[in-house]
Amino acid sequence: MDSTSAQSIQKQLPLTSVLQPEDTDGPTLNDDSSLPTSAVSASLLPETSLKGWYVAFKNILPTYFTIHLLFFIITCLSVLFSIKDFSSQHLNISTLWQSWLHWDTYNYIAVAVNGYSVSWLTAFYPLYPLLVRCLMFLVHDPLIAGLIVSNLSGLGMLVVLYRVVQEDFDDEVASRTVLYFSVFPTAFFFAAVYSESLFLFLTLLSFYQMRHSRWWLAGIFGALAVLTRPTGLFLLLPFCYEYLRQHDFKLRNMRFDIASGLCIIAGIGLFALYCYYLFHDPLAFSHAEARWDRKLSVPGYAVLRTVHAIIISQGVLSFQSLRNILDLIPDLFMVVLVILGFVGPWKFRRDLWVYAIFAAAFFVFPQLFPFAGLYPLQAMARFLLPVFPVFIVLAAIGKNRTLDVGYLLISGSVLFFLLTQFLTGHWVI
Repeated sequence: MDSTSAQSIQKQLPLTSVLQPEDTDGPTLNDDSSLPTSAVSASLLPETSLKGWYVAFKNILPTYFTIHLLFFIITCLSVLFSIKDFSSQHLNISTLWQSWLHWDTYNYIAVAVNGYSVSWLTAFYPLYPLLVRCLMFLVHDPLIAGLIVSNLSGLGMLVVLYRVVQEDFDDEVASRTVLYFSVFPTAFFFAAVYSESLFLFLTLLSFYQMRHSRWWLAGIFGALAVLTRPTGLFLLLPFCYEYLRQHDFKLRNMRFDIASGLCIIAGIGLFALYCYYLFHDPLAFSHAEARWDRKLSVPGYAVLRTVHAIIISQGVLSFQSLRNILDLIPDLFMVVLVILGFVGPWKFRRDLWVYAIFAAAFFVFPQLFPFAGLYPLQAMARFLLPVFPVFIVLAAIGKNRTLDVGYLLISGSVLFFLLTQFLTGHWVI
């Protein structure tokens, strides 16, 4: 089957047929007619594949440019919060990028500039600050270097996201997924000096290679993802499932390349060795989490504690209540979409269950370690950004015009409110 045939068949498939259940078993590797689009794409000529990446880049660029232009406008306008009305005060142009210097940005910059000077900084995994350090040889300012790394990673992340979704679904789903993802309330962290964009870029590259049966590349990108954030370890679940699925769940079909999954584990092993070398504690990165007072809990317990914190607050319009509501709603929103990936009219087809498994794994882990105190779900909406399959489900639901406009208006409004809060130094982490 050539690329033209594959694309024409793909465009004829309705959106719902991709996500709805089917009565037949998943495709086998010996039946070319039943292969998913990604398996067909894996056999295309290199120039066709390169053209696909160019198309993905071209299609995400308007969304990327528009969102970042709005980020720039909000950054400029947020200066008015620090200047009194009718004041003649003038701020230096560096105020624009200094406005992004808040919260964990300090910690990433500290690691980039001075390395792991104290053991608790090992909670911030090394690959992102290492890239910032490398770029500092060119731009010298660590904050600017961090902004460049984050924003370039964010661009690459959206290109890979589009490519992944477009191959397994279609252009319409891919475009809407990228748009919905870009206006999620905490998406501004992809532009901040945080590791979110780099982590998801590497995670999506690993996932893409899994879908194309390039197991060693999937393992290498998975290892790099683990060196960026610890949740990268959960790539093992979709890796193992997809490997078994593509080998018909039969042990006799497995090859030595299954060992490539060990690369993902090797990522955390390398960091453990480095921590042992520095602090004689191979689990320093794990022990460092105690500084943030996270406690192992059963999933759902943090939600109950958050509801309780809202009830015992001084009122609905109190800081305690509003901050917990801002944390709770995205969490509940995500869990509904994760469930809809398994059941209901928008669930993933059997041969695409790897998406649902990925979503469940990356959703559940942060729920296991909520914060103690009155804000159990703080930062949860940021931790859940890697759960990209939920935005594919949302893209299917978004065929309804009312729901499409409703999500864009509400989510976009909260995004720019939280960005303004972050730029003005308020508690948004």
